[in-house]
Amino acid sequence: MKIAVVGSGGREHALVEVLARHHEVVLTPGNPGIPESVATDIEELAAAGDLDLVVVGPEIPLVDGLADRLRALGVRVFGPGGDGAQVEGSKEYMKGLADAAGLPTARYGAFTDADEAVAFLRTLPGPWVVKTDGLAAGKGVLVADTIEAAEADVRDKLSGGSFGDAGRTVVVEEGLSGPEVSVFLVCDGTRAVALPAAQDFKRVGAGDTGPNTGGMGAWTPLSFVPDGFEADVVARFGEPTLAELRRRGIDFRGVLYAGFMLTEDGPKLLEYNVRFGDPDSQPVLLRMTSDLGELLAAAADGDLSSVPAPTFSDDAVVLVVAASEGYPVAPRTGDPIEGIDEARAVEGATVLCAGVAADPDRPGGLVTGGGRVLNVLGRGPDVATARARAYEALGHISWPGEHHRTDIAAD
Repeated sequence: MKIAVVGSGGREHALVEVLARHHEVVLTPGNPGIPESVATDIEELAAAGDLDLVVVGPEIPLVDGLADRLRALGVRVFGPGGDGAQVEGSKEYMKGLADAAGLPTARYGAFTDADEAVAFLRTLPGPWVVKTDGLAAGKGVLVADTIEAAEADVRDKLSGGSFGDAGRTVVVEEGLSGPEVSVFLVCDGTRAVALPAAQDFKRVGAGDTGPNTGGMGAWTPLSFVPDGFEADVVARFGEPTLAELRRRGIDFRGVLYAGFMLTEDGPKLLEYNVRFGDPDSQPVLLRMTSDLGELLAAAADGDLSSVPAPTFSDDAVVLVVAASEGYPVAPRTGDPIEGIDEARAVEGATVLCAGVAADPDRPGGLVTGGGRVLNVLGRGPDVATARARAYEALGHISWPGEHHRTDIAAD
């Protein structure tokens, strides 16, 4: 097939790498670190009529209805329409969907009035979770250890001070405890197929310190999840969710990215997103041994029963994000990046380009172009080997102000 991937980050680089094992792939708009990038807009590419599949990476174009516009052109698309993308576009909608589907999740309330939100906060035991309703690039969630911090965040968000219109409604939740786990459900509107579970690290600093980010690292497979966990997620979460979406007239063909807290009472749903997670999908995708394009095309056609279940290597993969100075608050850009080729020469290492730009002073060189600049991955027969290879590769990479967590997948 000829496949177009939409996006420009590390997730899209991973999708391109894995899809290109079996198919011809282009990426739009891409970035200078990904050779498959093309300048042509996806709607222009689709109008040319020679694409067999479009895979939409980021959430914003999905919420904006890109998949609907492409399907109207007769293009096969992996990614939900604008109605299905509400699952990520509004956290209030997502929580209501979970309630209607009978899914185990945290107690919550949605508010536009700060005093009402604070009154609800005071009925909950700590910690307290405050979320912007709309899209916030993974940074709209505060987990507060004090009621004072939670109240201040509620008032700041509802004033428009933090996230503008995206924060004009807040969702307030009780805090849950336990390890967090991500599972990606490939959906065809009726059925769901689960990929292996992964774990990501959201806080910027080692030991889960500092502000939330879009994700500072990830690893898979997870030794602490029980056998059959992913199949249980399909039965207890994926299928009831798709049934509820169908009841609402929504034909969901794309990814349901389910984030769970493994509590003492069993898994509870923290959130749904409607695309592959970044960075937690990258290690999972790189372990895939079957044809990803075939799987996504079958989902886009509404018939996952037409293809075999996906298969994965037993290898472990550990990913560490190398970030620019100031991330996640005010990332600095334009710093020259050194050492990518040396990092890629490390056994079992992969370097994916995310927030990079072309270096105006070095033909073929790269500079920092965003907050999360590179994904550095190590692969090996066990987690310890994969982790060692990731950090060995990362040791070759440098730019002024580069920072990363030192505890990804640590014991």
